[in-house]
Amino acid sequence: MSNLSIKVAEISQDFPTIKAIRQVVFQDEQNVDPALEFDGKDAISEHLIAYLNEKSVGTARIRYLQDKTAKIERLAVLSTARGQGIGTKIMEKALQVIAKKNITEVVIHAQEYVKDLYKKLDFVEEGEIFEEASIRHVIMRRKIS
Repeated sequence: MSNLSIKVAEISQDFPTIKAIRQVVFQDEQNVDPALEFDGKDAISEHLIAYLNEKSVGTARIRYLQDKTAKIERLAVLSTARGQGIGTKIMEKALQVIAKKNITEVVIHAQEYVKDLYKKLDFVEEGEIFEEASIRHVIMRRKIS
């Protein structure tokens, strides 16, 4: 996929685009409450944005929880670009960004229907299925070496 590029976002410049992607995926498609989706933690997070043929199509958020733990959240790819491995590429980029920061563990709350994507990236399920924003999730972790 040579026309795909993923960059660390400049939040002041790129957030309107990130917000638009998340609104379509989470609010419009999955009926997530805007107050849950936009939880006030975007300003303290790093964001990635993916471009396919120079058009923004996906995003993810990285939040640093403790000295050695990061959480990847809000992975979203527009429906017009799904099925091309873009979500996987965004996750790989997020893991690269995190690895440069002396982080040893990454945690995610994976929507149950896409947990296999994360398993392919060496995330391991932990605990029981739970509901978050009325969607079934499972906690998954991965060690960073």
